[in-house]
Amino acid sequence: MSEVVGIVLAAGQGTRMRSATPKVLHKVAGRTLVACVVDAAFEAGVSRCVAVVGHAREEVTSLLSDLYGERVVTAHQADQRGTGHATQCGMSQLDGYEGKVLVLYGDCPLIPASVLSELIERGADADLALITATIDDPHGYGRILRDEQGRAIAIREHRDCSPDELAVNEVNPGLYLIDAAFLREAMASLKDDNDQGELYLTDVLAFAAERGDVVDVKGEMTTLRGVNDRAELAIVDQVMRRRIAERHARAGVGIRDLDDVWIDAQVVIAPDASIGPGVHLRGHCQIGAGAIIDVGCVLTDMRVAPDAHVLPYTVATESSIGDRAKVGPFTHLRPKTELGPDTKIGNFVETKKTRLGPGSKASHLSYLGDGEVGAGVNIGAGTIFCNYDGYQKNVTTLEDGVFIGSDSQLVAPLTIGKGAYVASGTTVTRDVPADALALSRTKQENKLGYAARLRARLEAMKKSKAKK
Repeated sequence: MSEVVGIVLAAGQGTRMRSATPKVLHKVAGRTLVACVVDAAFEAGVSRCVAVVGHAREEVTSLLSDLYGERVVTAHQADQRGTGHATQCGMSQLDGYEGKVLVLYGDCPLIPASVLSELIERGADADLALITATIDDPHGYGRILRDEQGRAIAIREHRDCSPDELAVNEVNPGLYLIDAAFLREAMASLKDDNDQGELYLTDVLAFAAERGDVVDVKGEMTTLRGVNDRAELAIVDQVMRRRIAERHARAGVGIRDLDDVWIDAQVVIAPDASIGPGVHLRGHCQIGAGAIIDVGCVLTDMRVAPDAHVLPYTVATESSIGDRAKVGPFTHLRPKTELGPDTKIGNFVETKKTRLGPGSKASHLSYLGDGEVGAGVNIGAGTIFCNYDGYQKNVTTLEDGVFIGSDSQLVAPLTIGKGAYVASGTTVTRDVPADALALSRTKQENKLGYAARLRARLEAMKKSKAKK
């Protein structure tokens, strides 16, 4: 098999998206439309790609460069003069190339690599091979026209169809494998004598049919459809997410409801992990074997170690959860939180840029910001790391074995030494030596009978206000 190079048509503005974001940069399952297409092309065996860009070309070019480096180059289509003209622009980056060219649209994210592989295999010896599909409502699609022997001989764009041609329900999804030398020859013959005054790549089929060298491959439109507006984007996103969930489930991940999880394309989940209903795994999450991500959790760019348990409705971002750690419910892990093995962060605890050593725990109702917490530390309910002085963030350090009583305020910068004890209700403003007890409370005073006198005074004030 000769080399195959992809040309991805990604120059359109996508006005029907009604968005400042270029259409091909909208996302499906956390992956841009154009990246989904390029990924499928590479998986199918394409060696490199040319992306034809136009609208917001700097943004599209930057994204592709960051993702693929030199494997993807761009060609600029300054004027939007149709798919034939876009392909001509792409071919300008392939001077001297004599292999096969796989032409794809950049807004078709559901294309399976297996379909592209079949197209490449079956079209290996033909000037042109294309995928066709049959749908109940072909409105808006180019129709596949066949001769009496059933050979594909032309593609007629919807607005150029005769009444008889409009009745045809076999359509063109826009995927072609074309011999590079033939494509150069055919493009030289393209004319803009059509309703839109554009150069149609679809006219190349008629040129190939005249030479009797066309192969067509049947496809399913459910996986080949493009995205033109936000409604179609939502439909495609739903299909992609179900596909991703099924892939993980078949690989050994426990997913209780395949239609009620949101797993981005880049997420890695080990076998025997468990994902509950309503879970969102965004970005580049990595979930270890035996980990449990329970109902309603939203994790973004997280590393969850084996056998960790993330309880319901936890929100966590750009952080790591250690082996056998327990987090939640209703916990917020902000970026740069690092939880060691066997740690526990409980309900209504918020952390930020804080590291907890093995076996340490903060079970409820605390804020831990800019902290260095050693091993075996207990942080009581209501504890606050007072890390911000109005100008900069300061670090609170708790060494191994420290015990922090409930309702304590630790005013950073601060170090509490190994094995020290902070009594409940204490505000700590100075370092605490190892094995010391820190205690700061005002003296308690009990005034006998005062409560009854206070109630009487308050009741009188209430009645006086009611009369006015």
